Amino acid sequence: MVTATFPVDPSPADAQRAIAEEFAFFGDWSERYQYLIDLGRKLPEFPDALKTEEHRLHGCQSMVWIVASGDADRLDFAAASDSAIVSGLIYLALRVYGGRSAREIVNTDADYIGDIGLAKHLSPTRNNGLAALLAFIRDRAQRALA
Repeated sequence: MVTATFPVDPSPADAQRAIAEEFAFFGDWSERYQYLIDLGRKLPEFPDALKTEEHRLHGCQSMVWIVASGDADRLDFAAASDSAIVSGLIYLALRVYGGRSAREIVNTDADYIGDIGLAKHLSPTRNNGLAALLAFIRDRAQRALA
């Protein structure tokens, strides 16, 4: 059901390091926002048939849909948003956590958010949405381990 586009990087730590390096390249937040939008365009196509209330992620101001598949050895996620910036946030989260084992997911804090200064530059509603996205991913990993 979920197209396995991730992982892009060998480990969650490598992904977070690469994200920090990429964002450090940009001089200001207008450039970083544009980069987020560009990343969001890289998300795989999300089928309209899955854009249902069942797959909607609550806690986001924007519309976000997410689907998980796999087991404790490998969890894959597909997601989409109607917001360009939120799509970029989804891409970053899936870059760190997608295609990883449930144990890796549970053991990996989202350090990249602080490392690139993201939390300080997102609106409170986008921060809440990002927290909801990360909670969904972590919850699916914990369920897979149970």
